Amino acid sequence: MENTLATSAYLPHIAILGAGAIGQLMYHQLCHANQAQAKHAIALIGRQNHTQLQPLQFTDHCGLTHNTNALILATTDTRLAKIQLLLVCVKAYQVETALLPLLSQLSPQCHIVLLHNGLGPHLPVSKAIELHPEQGLTLGTTSQAALKINQWHIKHTGLGVTQLGYYCGHQLAPNLQASIQAMHSQEQPLEWHQPVLAVLWQKLAVNAVINPLTALHQCNNGQLAAGKYREQIKMIIQEIVTVAQYDGIKLDPKLLSTRVYKVIELTSANFSSMYQDVVHHRATEIDYINGYICQRAQHHNLNAPINQSLAAAVAALNCTLA
Repeated sequence: MENTLATSAYLPHIAILGAGAIGQLMYHQLCHANQAQAKHAIALIGRQNHTQLQPLQFTDHCGLTHNTNALILATTDTRLAKIQLLLVCVKAYQVETALLPLLSQLSPQCHIVLLHNGLGPHLPVSKAIELHPEQGLTLGTTSQAALKINQWHIKHTGLGVTQLGYYCGHQLAPNLQASIQAMHSQEQPLEWHQPVLAVLWQKLAVNAVINPLTALHQCNNGQLAAGKYREQIKMIIQEIVTVAQYDGIKLDPKLLSTRVYKVIELTSANFSSMYQDVVHHRATEIDYINGYICQRAQHHNLNAPINQSLAAAVAALNCTLA
């Protein structure tokens, strides 16, 4: 149960929705970057119906382990009304059910940042934000990686770039942008892009190749460099370029292919998130990766048979292993 004395001093104005590996990683990085205010200014939002202080462990990329006590707000905590910045770090298929009921409980000026794999949730979220005219929405993606050692201990397993860009509603306030910008470092750059959707489509293309193929063939990322996958990867990319063009996004197939193979090379020893979801019998984000490409194709009366077959195969694999 909530210890009122223990948590009453905490008046957070920044929160992270989702206490998985990436959510906890963002929490630790925000706290480290904003040390002067971190203890009382930053919180996680959990699924439980009571607020609590939770001991967390964080093993950084140098192997050093840090301990902290994090405030985890219940979804009924009245302090949600003070949250000015909310980073949403749940899986793509959880965004609507986790976020939309909270919008009316957050500050009327709260700015939302979606940080998940794939595309799609930004459409219902942007629609919902129309009912809260002073709120705003930023979209983003990160190539950083983190691994859960246990529920409350994560390890930073991969440095990477975080890319963000304003999408709709009110712009991000300068002080909140500064809090995010403080997470920037030479090893972990933070980039702002306008417009942002072109960047997210590029990341979508990388995920649309690596995630389903590694899940279906039960292999690490590096094995996709083999010649036997080359033609299939080429066709996946070509479909994405065509669909994106109809969505107003211009992508260069050669540059996109170069980027895909570069990511395969740089992450050769890694197992994709979709591979891991399948192995651990968890729901995948296929509907928001290849599935999203198919949805946009259908919207424009196009065919995307390669992406459609991949989406169907991963969905079938999920059912088989459930």
